[in-house]
Amino acid sequence: MERVITYIDGFNLYFGLKRKNWKRYYWLNIKKLASNLITPDQKLIYTKYFTARISFPPEKVKRQSTFIEAIETLNDLSIYYGKYQMNTQECRRCGNIWPIPNEKMTDVNISVELLADAFQNSFDTALLISGDSDLTGPIKKIKELFPTKRIVIAFPPETFSFELSKVCDAHFPIGRKKFAASIFEDEIKKKDGFILRKPERWR
Repeated sequence: MERVITYIDGFNLYFGLKRKNWKRYYWLNIKKLASNLITPDQKLIYTKYFTARISFPPEKVKRQSTFIEAIETLNDLSIYYGKYQMNTQECRRCGNIWPIPNEKMTDVNISVELLADAFQNSFDTALLISGDSDLTGPIKKIKELFPTKRIVIAFPPETFSFELSKVCDAHFPIGRKKFAASIFEDEIKKKDGFILRKPERWR
């Protein structure tokens, strides 16, 4: 069986779903999604999820924390955190200044894991769920150093990168049916007995 590791750009996936207004798919079992995207001759051996913790507003922080706790219940999965950097933007007309959060380090973290796993021969195929063209460089380097290893891109909804499409071995968009088949149960029981519930806004 061909060994597959899946690398998920959490915010790229989230904003793709948001652009489609697919809130009902936010409560997503990302490991099940990865399993639903591979072929019968492949075996999913690990899933890596890349995100950053938001700090406001409180209701969004709570929903994100609940979702992260949900995916922490999954086996053979690791979460890698970037950070939010607060930049400022000024209105040219009135001079008002307001903070703009920018997520940092996800592309770096994905690149590091991709390259490390390639060097350690941990996968035959890397399945990357992202449309971030900043990942073009590391993919090109992996293909140069390890030409037998395959890189497949699964583009989130309303997302596409011409640069990525040119350097990978294959690419495809993730359709609605794959998301619909990959949702958590409304309630998830943690090891300590605590029950996680799907946020109401995601129903």
